[in-house]
Amino acid sequence: MIENGAVLPMFYLPPVEYFTKMQQFKPNVLIEKEEHFPKQTYRNRTNIYSPDGSLSLTVPVIKGAKNHTKIKEVQISYDFKWQRLHWLSLQACYRSSAYFEYYEADFAPFYEKRYPYLFDYNLELLELLLRLLKIKLPLQFTETYEAAYPTLTDLRYSMSAKNPADMEQKPYFQVFEDRIGFLKNQSIVDLLFNQGPQAVNYL
Repeated sequence: MIENGAVLPMFYLPPVEYFTKMQQFKPNVLIEKEEHFPKQTYRNRTNIYSPDGSLSLTVPVIKGAKNHTKIKEVQISYDFKWQRLHWLSLQACYRSSAYFEYYEADFAPFYEKRYPYLFDYNLELLELLLRLLKIKLPLQFTETYEAAYPTLTDLRYSMSAKNPADMEQKPYFQVFEDRIGFLKNQSIVDLLFNQGPQAVNYL
């Protein structure tokens, strides 16, 4: 068991804060794989900066993924074309950003291929993001569910999709900031598409 590190949940296109914490605690980072699926969290949603402000995108899960389903067993629903919606939203929000076209081909397959399980989908996206951000971090996972981790900083419930983060964040250029101003703690793709290779220095 790793010590003096942190245990993090598995999120969909996680917020900037998530990667700030990863950088802070690496290489001693443990990803939660055995928890029961909590609803209305970043585990299946992300926030991106749209012309009207922060836009929430949600990956729908098959009904029955209630609190008694393990996160690794939660299945993605394809009852409606959410992949098309997410991809069109990302294009609409970031097409004019400095680096969207640079990374577009990396992300496009995630909105074409059907992944059965949410955890596997998020994991492949996380691996891509770490590679693009040039963050070297060997991913380690929990093997059992533990209610508490005495030797680790437990971040499984510290980042809420409903409550804005109270983290300090240095502004960087955002596509629509002339309308609403700087929106902090958006999805990491907001930072990546706007800052490109400089994103890791920002973190």
